[in-house]
Amino acid sequence: MPLLVEGRRVRLPQSAAELVRAHPPLEERARLLRGQSVQQVGPQGLLYVQQRELAVTSPKDGSISILGSDDATTCHIVVLRHTGNGATCLTHCDGADTKAEVPLIMNSIKSFSDHTQCGRLEVHLVGGFSDDRQLSQRLTDQLLSEFDKQDEDIHLVTLCVTELNDREENRNHFPVIYGIAVNVKTAEIYRASFQDRGPEEELRAARALAGGPNLSTSPLAEPPHFVEHIRSTLMFLKKYPSPVSTLFPGNKALLYKKNEDGLWEKISSPGS
Repeated sequence: MPLLVEGRRVRLPQSAAELVRAHPPLEERARLLRGQSVQQVGPQGLLYVQQRELAVTSPKDGSISILGSDDATTCHIVVLRHTGNGATCLTHCDGADTKAEVPLIMNSIKSFSDHTQCGRLEVHLVGGFSDDRQLSQRLTDQLLSEFDKQDEDIHLVTLCVTELNDREENRNHFPVIYGIAVNVKTAEIYRASFQDRGPEEELRAARALAGGPNLSTSPLAEPPHFVEHIRSTLMFLKKYPSPVSTLFPGNKALLYKKNEDGLWEKISSPGS
């Protein structure tokens, strides 16, 4: 089944700018999103998604009401939602394996969905900018193409990517939007930044860093805290050069839950 905008099949390949010109509601939604002020999102009810991670939940979740991610330069943040039951998935994609990631996103929503339930699948794509290496454009093309190949109808509702998310300053290009959050209960998507990126922020960041070829795909466009973030992650890897054996003895998972204050609390650790 095709990728749809306003009930019509999207004609691919075409650039994001061409796509929104053909569908004015997409252009207006991108304009409104870019024009928002950035909201600082606190830890209560938040599940933060790092690069190459995926999170999915539904309005029935009593602990998590907000999914969010930021620090996206050439990366794209993808939100897929089922309008019937409100099941929502947020992913921070970097183009490492888009062909495998999109089916994972689809399957995560299906795990929450009753196929007889009314509603439709809606996708929102945000991130990237007009970078010199055209990595953002490549990722935009990959995501649109892979969603178009899925079996289900998927309605493209938000497209604020690459040239639609670009600003220029002193002849250098930067993203307008680095991060977004989605309220799982209301479906609201808004510009956001996050102080709390737990649990196990450094461990999760180390996983993404160790799996990628570059410290940054766009050094000039990185947010101010990027260097400190990379430094702390490298220090973590130096301290735990073999994290699988030192942090996960016996291959046991680290488990966390949200406490009554909405903060992450460890409920088990290897060996407990």
